[in-house]
Amino acid sequence: MGRRKLKIRRLESMKARQTKYSKRKIGILKKARELAVLCDTDLALLMFSPTGKPSLCVGQNKDLSAVLERLAKMSVDDREERRGYTMKLLKKIYANSEVDPRNFSLDRNDALKLQQDQLRELKDKLAEKTKILREWKNPHNVKDIAQINIMEEHLLGSLLKIRNKKRQLVQEQQQQRHEASDQATCDPQR
Repeated sequence: MGRRKLKIRRLESMKARQTKYSKRKIGILKKARELAVLCDTDLALLMFSPTGKPSLCVGQNKDLSAVLERLAKMSVDDREERRGYTMKLLKKIYANSEVDPRNFSLDRNDALKLQQDQLRELKDKLAEKTKILREWKNPHNVKDIAQINIMEEHLLGSLLKIRNKKRQLVQEQQQQRHEASDQATCDPQR
């Protein structure tokens, strides 16, 4: 009895998805490690389970930062060329299935628009954080009572953390002194 071909579609049951993910994750991680060893490739594979837990596989004797650094050094044109090749390959693989390969990728214009939107959002966040930092450096220039309250709450929280750390360190030092004095009284040769 041979294996039957499985229809590739989303499983409705969360439990079934998690079970299938767990079993297939082991297989794909094994294949990724084998590829890294056999071909001495730089490899980074990141997956998120249906419950949102990440799994990361990096090639043998490599670290993630080295792989990402290598990717960052590639030109945008090279990355786009590789992405295009991968999309063609995926479309060919899924040509005779119910999976719509258009769900795999955005076209270049959509991708560029998405990146521009993300860049704009990041610039806005950076401007907001810069303003907040400026206010922290010059609190006498802050005119917004809500911002002053936020700053005060943050300072009180930080002060509480510092006091707790101080208490912890004092207790540890007292315990160390107590242990040292106990050893001195137990060891008359000192």
